[in-house]
Amino acid sequence: MEDRSHTTGIFTLLLVICIFITGAVLKFTASVILPVVIAIMLSFVFYPIISTLNRKFHIPTIVGIIIVILIMFTALFFIGTLLFSSIKAILASYPKYEERFLEIYKTLAALFDLSYDSDYGLFTNLWNQIGIRNAIQSATITLSNSLVGFGKTFTVIMLFMVFLLSETALFKEKALYALGKKSPGKILYIVKDIIIQVTRYISVKFFISLLTGVLVFLGSSAVKLDFPIIWGFLAFILNFIPNFGSIISGILTTFFAVIQFWPRLGPAAWIGFVMLAVNMVLGNFIEPKVQGRSLGLSPFVIIVSLSIWGWLWGFIGMILAVPMMVILKITCENVEMLRPISILMGSKIPNPPNEQEKTDSE
Repeated sequence: MEDRSHTTGIFTLLLVICIFITGAVLKFTASVILPVVIAIMLSFVFYPIISTLNRKFHIPTIVGIIIVILIMFTALFFIGTLLFSSIKAILASYPKYEERFLEIYKTLAALFDLSYDSDYGLFTNLWNQIGIRNAIQSATITLSNSLVGFGKTFTVIMLFMVFLLSETALFKEKALYALGKKSPGKILYIVKDIIIQVTRYISVKFFISLLTGVLVFLGSSAVKLDFPIIWGFLAFILNFIPNFGSIISGILTTFFAVIQFWPRLGPAAWIGFVMLAVNMVLGNFIEPKVQGRSLGLSPFVIIVSLSIWGWLWGFIGMILAVPMMVILKITCENVEMLRPISILMGSKIPNPPNEQEKTDSE
């Protein structure tokens, strides 16, 4: 018993050290690791499509990969063109929105006794209150750098994905050959379970997010909110971030509606209702039903993972947080000494062994 306790203590200490070392490595090698991780996640999503094309229509794997890549490039080019034209329109219409925003600020300044100098513009007045000019400049620079970096990173991701998908069909045979007599069945089971859960999560999340974006676009168009494609795209992207993404999207879209339609608040209230209804129905009813098998992650773990992966890899890390935690949980479930971690990460207490056997027999 003492030897076992001693061994467990050493293992726990080594595990904590490995976690900190792994976190440091992931943080400082993000520019290298992140494209690989994204390519793997995208491969999980697109492999079933390529496999179906091969099985049902006898399309060679490499041709299926090319078809998927071309569809992705076409979709991104189309969306990018629409977004670019919308952003140009926003910049051209900026004076109108600044004037509206200034009217709102005057009202709030009078209501909450804030300082207001009529000799200065909107940003100068806001700067005197909360330093918003620096925040906007910083956000603009960050966005510009992100867009430039995205083009380079996307090309690398596509290359990784092509080579990864082309070798996926041989993975099982290579694993069996490499592991030999070392009982590869369990390892293959873990990999298969990870692929199934992550693929289902990402696929369902993608289509639910796409439907969210389309409905927000239609709702914005119904009241003639300017730039509906921007707000639909924003809802689509931010919906990948659990819990917080839809809230941020709703606040930004409703806030812009207030600025555009001020002093009429009816259209802004409609936009707020649409954002709330769409996210409530799709997020709380449709998505869980379509998702089927629960991911089994504790809500607290999901919130913490958003903070950790967001700190490690920024905005992309927040999108990948849930899939990464699913992979970690499944791995811990199948390693005896790590099983307690899997239980702590779970959303429910597992059945005792005798009850589990009884459930299985029934």
